[in-house]
Amino acid sequence: MSASIAVTGAQPQALAGPITKLLILASLILLAACSTVPRSKAPPAAVAEPSDGMHRVALLLPVTGPDAEVGQSIANATALALSDTKVTNIRMVTYDTGLGVAAATQRAIADGNKVILGPLRSDNVIEVAEIARPSGVPIISFSNDVGVAGQNVFLLGHLPNQSIERVVLYAKSQGMNRFAAVVSSNVYGQRAQSNITTAVRAAGGILVGIQESNGTAASADAAARRLAQMGTIDAILVADSGRAAMAIVPALRRSGLRTAKILGTDLWNIDGTLAGSSPMYGAWFASVSDTLYTQYATKYRARFGKAPLRLSSLGYDSVLLVARVARDWRPGTRFPIGQLTDPQGFIGVDGAFRFNPNGMTDRMLEVQEIQAGKFVTVSAAPSQFAK
Repeated sequence: MSASIAVTGAQPQALAGPITKLLILASLILLAACSTVPRSKAPPAAVAEPSDGMHRVALLLPVTGPDAEVGQSIANATALALSDTKVTNIRMVTYDTGLGVAAATQRAIADGNKVILGPLRSDNVIEVAEIARPSGVPIISFSNDVGVAGQNVFLLGHLPNQSIERVVLYAKSQGMNRFAAVVSSNVYGQRAQSNITTAVRAAGGILVGIQESNGTAASADAAARRLAQMGTIDAILVADSGRAAMAIVPALRRSGLRTAKILGTDLWNIDGTLAGSSPMYGAWFASVSDTLYTQYATKYRARFGKAPLRLSSLGYDSVLLVARVARDWRPGTRFPIGQLTDPQGFIGVDGAFRFNPNGMTDRMLEVQEIQAGKFVTVSAAPSQFAK
């Protein structure tokens, strides 16, 4: 995404209203599924083309193993979306990647599924794509790793470069000119370094320096001391998790960077503990809007008896996406991949989004400020995609 969130030459589209409007739109599609998502554990069999008029959609998620909590929350969200839309001819089956990614993918292809939602982790995406690609089955993954996008792999996950561009542009509009960053010492941090460099240049600011931190207190202190020696800094982006930020920011303050505005990425929106950390008060980060998510979370809690994980909204939106595309999709035929790159995009719980031909996603993002006990929107998401 560009500094204005999107960069393709598309026609703009206004954002929709409340979640009830999303469901009305989806129900008019005359599609859908069962209210629960069955799981498949049987071994692969011969491909069986459906003759019952049902759209076959596979959900590849870890519902056992160390990532089971995240996977199950996303699976629950898809079941809720299927129930809410009240459509009747989408058959979605969950294939547990916790029991083996290759086996789950092979089973999904053998069952005649024409599109795969998931998997969650980027390394699993690569494995799934190698198996699914020869059959022409596209993947709409919940990953945000841009390194696995393309060649029929589309990323529904929130891409960090977009949140970096959005928050830097907003900070520049508020009079901040000299930027620095502390990034994690992993792949996310490596890509964030490139993202922050591009974002500051595009905004017309000056990049003073970038330091890495490996998550330890000693590393955070060392990074902070090095930045403090680089002169005046107006804003410091912390491209790491909320937990890491709560260690890095106090180190920055101790080093003498007491007035620099703290900026963050959309990783912070999944960590509610930030709102209880006083050193983080006043920090800005860019993320999808929580307005519709709050309504969705209420419905989820009523259905499943507990709060959803923040990433689960991707599962809900993936069902709305498939329902929208399926208006012009004849059961038993290949999924119409070309419709995924509709320049007008789609609307979901996380707001408006659209896929690019390279498999990456443009999203409308807002800027939120961390205040005592809450996140407050200080710059609303744009109402239109950039032309």
